[in-house]
Amino acid sequence: MWQQDVSRNVLRTILKQNDLSWKKCQKLLKKANPAKRQAYIQAFQEQFEQLCRGQIRIIYIDEAHFHRDLDLGYTWAPVGKPAWRASDCPRLADRINWYGAYDFLAGQCLLWNEGACNGEQTIQFLHRLKTWLGDSKIPVVIIWDNAPCHRAQPVQAAAAELGFTLLPLPGYSPDLNPIEGLWKWMREEVTQLHCYPTLRTLFEACKHFIDRINCAPEHILKRLWPKFELDPEFEKLLLSN
Repeated sequence: MWQQDVSRNVLRTILKQNDLSWKKCQKLLKKANPAKRQAYIQAFQEQFEQLCRGQIRIIYIDEAHFHRDLDLGYTWAPVGKPAWRASDCPRLADRINWYGAYDFLAGQCLLWNEGACNGEQTIQFLHRLKTWLGDSKIPVVIIWDNAPCHRAQPVQAAAAELGFTLLPLPGYSPDLNPIEGLWKWMREEVTQLHCYPTLRTLFEACKHFIDRINCAPEHILKRLWPKFELDPEFEKLLLSN
């Protein structure tokens, strides 16, 4: 438009003068359905009111894969010098498949690993969750996504037998599951900039992280607070062409 070349510094100055800033892009899941997201928020608000009256207990569940290799991230380093972190180039198979549960009532988290994340292991995790929750007589509502292993009929039957009520999240809406924040938090403190020598050391580091944060439930609740309303401007983006 200007028909002239400008330096990077000049272009940066012009963009800043027009109230623009350099930002890391975030992925927008265009398959998310705003109507279903709003319906979920309304259902969740009703569930939350029941939780406040002591009528139910809300548990968020999700799965995540943690690789033995390091995750990249920011760190402090001398000015003018690169920040290197050594990696021994682990195989892609060198990872731990974690099941996670977040007890929104108590501000506590559970980690469990027993191989792949499939229907059979999901049922085993639900039994482990039942033990973790103890003998509480308060009905438990599980909120999770629509992964195939969650929708499987044997899993649904096992959940009903254990007394769990299932509230599925709308599709393509990880932002509505606060346990996603647990995985981000864990990567920041466990795998960012650190390559583990063995899967055992990675396993122990993950477990130590959970044990440590469980000592401060108020911090967990503050960090993993769920959404109670949707941003109209963001929801419009899901419908734009």
